[in-house]
Amino acid sequence: MQKIHFFLFTIFFLFLTSRTATAADSSLSEAKVYIVYTEKPEGQEPEAYAIKTLSSVLGSEDAAKEALIYIYKYAANGFSAKLTPDQASQLSKMPGVIQVDPSRTLQLDPGPPGNLLV
Repeated sequence: MQKIHFFLFTIFFLFLTSRTATAADSSLSEAKVYIVYTEKPEGQEPEAYAIKTLSSVLGSEDAAKEALIYIYKYAANGFSAKLTPDQASQLSKMPGVIQVDPSRTLQLDPGPPGNLLV
């Protein structure tokens, strides 16, 4: 009888741990790249500003550095980072953040075939 209880407990424990791991993996899998447009940081380097801004949402400087992909500092101010939709929403409400958009890849349409400029 003890063996059956131990076996059932083991199966139940494995079930619970697999469900927890799946929930954590799904939140990571929904993370995608977002472009974060910000005001020009005054008195701070753009990278330090991006890490500080991300840290307040992600919880640590290390997590911010890991999520940070690129710093925009010439034609626009901001950065790109890998975030979940919830993190992007939180970031969009922060002071100094103008806009947060999912990154998109666009392709140029070459037009109809045979319509070449000569």
